[in-house]
Amino acid sequence: MKTLIVYAHPEPKSLNGSLKDLAVSTLRTAGHEVRVSDLYAMNWKAVVDRADYGPAAFDRLKVALDSGRAFDAGTLTPDVLAEQEKLLWADTVIFQFPLWWFTMPAILKGWVDRVFSAHFAYGVGEYSDTRFGERFGEGTLAGRKALLSVTAGGSEPHYSDRGINGPIEDLLFPIQHGILYYPGMEVLPPFVLYGADRLTDEDYPDIAKAWTQRLLTLESTEPIAFRQQNSGDYELPSLRLKEGLEPQGRTSFGLHLRD
Repeated sequence: MKTLIVYAHPEPKSLNGSLKDLAVSTLRTAGHEVRVSDLYAMNWKAVVDRADYGPAAFDRLKVALDSGRAFDAGTLTPDVLAEQEKLLWADTVIFQFPLWWFTMPAILKGWVDRVFSAHFAYGVGEYSDTRFGERFGEGTLAGRKALLSVTAGGSEPHYSDRGINGPIEDLLFPIQHGILYYPGMEVLPPFVLYGADRLTDEDYPDIAKAWTQRLLTLESTEPIAFRQQNSGDYELPSLRLKEGLEPQGRTSFGLHLRD
């Protein structure tokens, strides 16, 4: 297995740093190939701007059109091309980051904004009366698995169905479904550590054991059962779930999970 770890935390000695290092050592010891994109160490440029698309960019920057044109021409910046190559190389992509303000750190969102360019992560496939592109289960990154490894400051009940922060599945849905599943990756259930700021050195052996177990079972873990866009479950062109397919008791994001 070839694994890319995209890591976003500014402190190498942090819990996130330890989890990243453990993932590298565990997977390599098990015989897997591992590459790491350490975004802070790379001083990753997190903002999309005209410089990403060169002198051929439109006079009025149009990010989708300009990024697609640059992708087609092979003129995206070298840092973006390198990350796209890593994604195409990988069988599995692990994202290691802290949950900050209910989402990923800005540097990681900036990685997505720039690397997931048009004609690479979106705007691919046939757009017609019967299909709306290759996305949500299809696309460039189909056949790959993705896993979020996330640390959260609040305790686990805070992220439950009646918790003040909302269910963790809902908080991660825009990332897991909207970013990772969109270009075709199968998304594995996340590895979440709660109360991260209150964990002690004495807690770490149990954490390491649990994380190691997840890592060694990546290939046998069933992905989250998101519905494929072009499976026939959605009406066209509205892309609304067809009547009668609503799982009992589910609403909102839960509608987009198969039974």
